Amino acid sequence: MAQKLNLILDQGTDFETSLLLEDDNGIAIDLTGYTGRSQIRRHYTSINATASFTVAVANTGTITLTMNSATSANVTAGRYVYDVELISPSSKVSRVFEGQIKITPEVTR
Repeated sequence: MAQKLNLILDQGTDFETSLLLEDDNGIAIDLTGYTGRSQIRRHYTSINATASFTVAVANTGTITLTMNSATSANVTAGRYVYDVELISPSSKVSRVFEGQIKITPEVTR
């Protein structure tokens, strides 16, 4: 089951956040060989993604989401939903994080 985590992203800025994936005992999960993907959509039922995060997966259980300022500048301010999925070396897909993401409007352009 995915962990719930709401995010805030400032429109027009570089975004980076690191998330730690732990087991029930609080021990970081070994993510060797895993890859990740993550999208932002206006609603869960939206056909097209509004934007995507670049996902870096470390074997130490850390998942880093990034988005550059050029991409975030093109996302209209408002509330969206996102999730983060991991793909195991055997191609098993798991959703590990999900939640709402608030894009705050940029004033300086």
